Amino acid sequence: MIPDQAGPAAPDAADKFDDEHYPAYTMGRAADMLGTTQGFLRSLDEAGLITPQRSAGGHRRYSRYQLRLAARVRELVDHGTAIDAACRIVSLEDQLHEAQRLNSELRTQD
Repeated sequence: MIPDQAGPAAPDAADKFDDEHYPAYTMGRAADMLGTTQGFLRSLDEAGLITPQRSAGGHRRYSRYQLRLAARVRELVDHGTAIDAACRIVSLEDQLHEAQRLNSELRTQD
């Protein structure tokens, strides 16, 4: 009976690992992964680029998608771009990528 109980939960857990939008990373872990500070991540939230989900205790949780955006901002900032400008650039790059993805999907439907 134990395998039956574990069976249904396994696909949900696997789906979370594959979901790039699942908020799997704490602020501390995210900062470590990016090689930056927690304050840098807070500044991205304040700039409106990424809005992390909150745990039941109110702690910020980040997804892989958000970490990719943060890494790109960090790259631009490290090369001398102001953080507000870097956030705008990354936002526009992300919008362009999404528009290209949608165009590609539409082309394949025809």
